[in-house]
Amino acid sequence: MATVTLGYHLSTEEHPPADLVRYAQMAESTGLSFATMSDHFHPWLDQQGQSPFAWSVLGAVAQATTKLQVGTAVTCPFMRYRPEIVAQAAATVAALAPGRFFLGLGTGENLNEHILGRHWPPIAMRQELLTESIDIIRALWRGDWTSHHGKHFTVEDARLYTLPDQLPPIYVAAVGTQSATIAGQTGDGLISTSPNAEVVSTFESAGGRGKPRFGQLSLCWAKDMATARRTAFTSWRNQVVPGPLHADLPLPEDFDQISQLGSEDDMAKKLPLGPDPETYVSRIQEYAEAGFDHVILHQIGPDQEGFFEFIGREVLPKVERQLAGATASRGN
Repeated sequence: MATVTLGYHLSTEEHPPADLVRYAQMAESTGLSFATMSDHFHPWLDQQGQSPFAWSVLGAVAQATTKLQVGTAVTCPFMRYRPEIVAQAAATVAALAPGRFFLGLGTGENLNEHILGRHWPPIAMRQELLTESIDIIRALWRGDWTSHHGKHFTVEDARLYTLPDQLPPIYVAAVGTQSATIAGQTGDGLISTSPNAEVVSTFESAGGRGKPRFGQLSLCWAKDMATARRTAFTSWRNQVVPGPLHADLPLPEDFDQISQLGSEDDMAKKLPLGPDPETYVSRIQEYAEAGFDHVILHQIGPDQEGFFEFIGREVLPKVERQLAGATASRGN
């Protein structure tokens, strides 16, 4: 197995804020190196039941942990927010967690951004908005008085007074080659949601060589397969909604209606489920072989405590042994 670092996903769609802080502490004590947090206004499904303000929770996580790297996966910086506000929010969290925060950015979902009543732009325009937003964020992080008159944004006489000693890296989300090119050109790292080697290769060719590459793996551990299948479908069947619709559907009820066309069998084909640790080790291996060096583990459903116990006892040691074996083989 290629070198890979394991982390945990703080799913704001599924858990209230105090629980998210506690799960971040558990991730740290389990031995996971980092945590990502979703940044939503709505959950995907009404059944998920939560959607706290991510930036408030990030501040709490920053103070409740000491070693855990933490970041957004991902924030859209140009509709519900503006890049100036994201720059300030990220700088503040980075000041609270010195050297431990990263800013994950992406082109967003209509699910969260339509609340302002503005037209939901097509992907090409959203990619332009993202690129210009990153330029503005980096300019403000220099700490100077900043004005910007671009294609999509005007900034007048803005300055950030609270900046961390170490600026956070910006990791850019990509699910296809066009967005991977933008990530390589503008970002300090890549975030993606499947073990797609072409996305990694494109990212590296566009300027991302040697930069961190994060892949998110949704899964559902349970003590038996039947419980895992049922929990995954009930809590996260939005996973069966086709990719382009994920960005364009506006309401949780839309995801609910379309995802009802799927089944537990469909979820079982897409995600690792159940009690067998080898199921998860092999999926982590897929991400490593595709070129990802960080894998984000997203445990679906309410049983996070059981997940942490399982990962710490059954999965982390196996991954570490495989990594040690691979390193020894290269040494020979």
